[in-house]
Amino acid sequence: MGVVSPTAKEPKQDRSRVTRQRLLEAAVACLAEVGWAGSTVSVVAERAGVSRGAAQHHFPTREDLFTAAVEYVSEERSQALRTLPTQDRTAVVAALVDLYIGPLFRAALQLWVAASNEEQLRARVTELEAKVGRETHRIAVRLLNADESRPGVRETVQGLLDMARGLGLANLLTDDAARRQRVVTQWAALIEEGLSQDG
Repeated sequence: MGVVSPTAKEPKQDRSRVTRQRLLEAAVACLAEVGWAGSTVSVVAERAGVSRGAAQHHFPTREDLFTAAVEYVSEERSQALRTLPTQDRTAVVAALVDLYIGPLFRAALQLWVAASNEEQLRARVTELEAKVGRETHRIAVRLLNADESRPGVRETVQGLLDMARGLGLANLLTDDAARRQRVVTQWAALIEEGLSQDG
């Protein structure tokens, strides 16, 4: 056999990258739709259209798959947040709240619940949540143009993120959009007042 040229390797690497991405997206969708108990590697592999062996090649354990999936989608959402303009704080508050509405938050919540009961998962999820939380806070500070050297500003930003998480929880069982919009409008006004240089 001859030496494989780099161009011949690229399609295999591309296929591997595509397979990995499909597995990650399928894992988040499964967690969000059927929860931890119903989200097995086999179920995710089937949804992604790959074999269980291919799934285990990329992610040797169930914990590897689901923590990687939540991290991957969190990073995708963070990338989108980073592109928001910083001028309109109301839009920023709404975008931060949107982080906690939808499939990613549902998936992350399922992972947190599982981690509260499964020791081998807890450390990984705690570490992941701390990383995602720090990054979300940093992005929020930048987007809100918040000066954390001023007393109370760090707590104001963190309070906004905690409130956003609470709105996400309230939306899990019923569509809370109308009430959420009123809360977002009020919080945007509070953020504007709390972060203004004269505040």
